[in-house]
Amino acid sequence: MTKPGSRTSRLAEQIQRDLAEILRIEMNDRRLGLVTLTDVELSPDHSHAKVFFTTIGGTEGRSACEALFATASGFLRSRLAHEMSTRTVPQLQFQFDESVERGMRLSRLIDDAVADDRRRGED
Repeated sequence: MTKPGSRTSRLAEQIQRDLAEILRIEMNDRRLGLVTLTDVELSPDHSHAKVFFTTIGGTEGRSACEALFATASGFLRSRLAHEMSTRTVPQLQFQFDESVERGMRLSRLIDDAVADDRRRGED
C-alpha cells in the first residue's frame, strides 16, 4: 500500500484520470458499455499498473470488457504515453473490481437482517 500523496500514489491517480479520459473520448466500442475505472495499483518500480474496473451488464458485460481491454491494452498504453510526462509508461493489466459487487451484496444482507428484526419486533 502506498502512502497518500507519495509519488507512486500521485502517478497512479494520474494514470487513472488519463485512461478514463482516453476511454471516454477515443474508444468507440460498444462492448465497452458503461465502464468505470475504480483504482490503479502501480508497482514500486512503476513498470506495471493494475487497472481495476467495474461495468454494468453482469457477467456478459464483464467478459466483453475484459476481452476488449486485453486486445486494446497496447493502444491504451501508447495513448497514455502521449499524455504522461514520465520516461517510461507501465504495462497495463486490467482486472475486474469485485469489491463494488461484494459491497452491494453485503448491504442487501444488512438491509434484509434489519427488516427481519423489525418484523420480529412487531410480532
